[in-house]
Amino acid sequence: MIVSLLLPWLAGLAIGQAMERLLRPRVPPAWRRHASTWIVELATWTLLFGLFTLVLQRPWFAMAFVLSLLLVVVQSSNTKWDTLREPFICHDFEYFVDAIRHPRLYVPFFGIWLALGATIAGALAIAAFLWLEPSPASRYGLLASVKAELLLVVPAGLALALGVPRLPRCSLNPADDLQRLGLYASLWAYGRLAARPWTPPDATAFALPEEPVPAETLPHVVAVQSESFFDPRSWIDGLAPELLEHHDALQETATQHGRLSVPVWGANTVRTETAFLTGLEGSALGIHQFNPYHQLTQHAVPSLANAMRELGYRTVCVHPYPASFYGRDKVMPNLGFDEFLDIDAFSDDDRCGQYIGDLAVAEMVGVLLQDQDNKPLFVFVITMENHGPLDLDTWGATTDLAQLAPDVATWPEDGSELHSYLAHLRNADRMIAGLRQTLASTERDGMLCWYGDHVPIMPNAYRHFGAPVGETPYTIWSSRRPRRPQDETPLRADQLGAALWQSVLAASRQAPITEGRQQNHQEQA
Repeated sequence: MIVSLLLPWLAGLAIGQAMERLLRPRVPPAWRRHASTWIVELATWTLLFGLFTLVLQRPWFAMAFVLSLLLVVVQSSNTKWDTLREPFICHDFEYFVDAIRHPRLYVPFFGIWLALGATIAGALAIAAFLWLEPSPASRYGLLASVKAELLLVVPAGLALALGVPRLPRCSLNPADDLQRLGLYASLWAYGRLAARPWTPPDATAFALPEEPVPAETLPHVVAVQSESFFDPRSWIDGLAPELLEHHDALQETATQHGRLSVPVWGANTVRTETAFLTGLEGSALGIHQFNPYHQLTQHAVPSLANAMRELGYRTVCVHPYPASFYGRDKVMPNLGFDEFLDIDAFSDDDRCGQYIGDLAVAEMVGVLLQDQDNKPLFVFVITMENHGPLDLDTWGATTDLAQLAPDVATWPEDGSELHSYLAHLRNADRMIAGLRQTLASTERDGMLCWYGDHVPIMPNAYRHFGAPVGETPYTIWSSRRPRRPQDETPLRADQLGAALWQSVLAASRQAPITEGRQQNHQEQA
């Protein structure tokens, strides 16, 4: 019986090693890594092979099934590396479930035809193996079969229990850890760290003033995390300056603006979102920096919204997507938001392309600002309009950008993603104009903080023009009299929320200036 398991076990081990060599960045062979990593790799393969053989009672079928799962992880890792500059980590297993719940956000990046082909091939393989491969239990008896399989499972489990704690220390740089540890060992190492409880730090970047602040001196505050917002004019020559004319005007009279260093490339919005709202660096979150909202569903931490609420603000989060995505329906109350308006607050008429449009979100914020409850309002907006996959966006692809992109004829043959991105970027710029005008016309002073969460995913454009710098712009603007142009101040995402907080406190120490708002309003008109 053991002999009948040995050949598929050896074949699967060799094929698995070959699959690991397909990973990007390249992973050195097992014998060039720490001894504990290849012990963990061998034990993991043996455990998976033994468990699936125990369940399926067909060793060759079990081998093929486990290798198919491994191939999915390898392909997913390479896709993630190409688009997000980060390989697959243990946190990403959750996204397989999210891909079922929100397929449009994930499946196109993996490849629709590849996903469909893999599904069909998997179904055919299952049918073939069940039909062609006889069960060892029919030849040796069920008891003998189970005993032999347990001889694989139990020692492998013990080896894992001993080997995983002895793995080299993780750097929490996923690419570096993948290359040092290999795929299996890096997944186990990250999973082990993620299982440890997290203790929120006591320090906060949002200290309350010692003296009470009169409510009438507090400005309305709108903070917008604009999906995939960055300035492509420094990346592609020939784009017209008017592409972001309202953003430029906002920066010209800003209290502070500059380049924002964000912790992600192309996706993983919640990492930038967490940094802005909590002021926490990645080191303060440790392994949980890769999906902070897992912990923030369980812990109430000091945050910008909590501090604003303590100061006397009504706090509202607006995100035109299902509230349950990333667990925001649980996270936002923990972060201090009194109300969370998700996609249910909008209608299908508000869509612009694949998602709810930025202009519709700006109108929603305008309605909130009109609410006369005598309390200052803090609105945090997470937009969706410019979310990918951009190459599937038919609205943006049909928009005429000839005036803003005169060199469009020289773009790559498949330039639809870039075309769509710029079309939606114009709407983000118009959203800035609308919010600025609304804040300039309210009875209270108003303050606008605008920043991008990351650069977009546009592989065709990047192959043609080269990749842009991964920073995004940020701006903090007040409806008081326009200031002289300020020098750029570079910040990290975890510093921006604190900078906004200090701007709010500074504004609260000054009497409201009605004439300044009127002047701004006249300039807008």
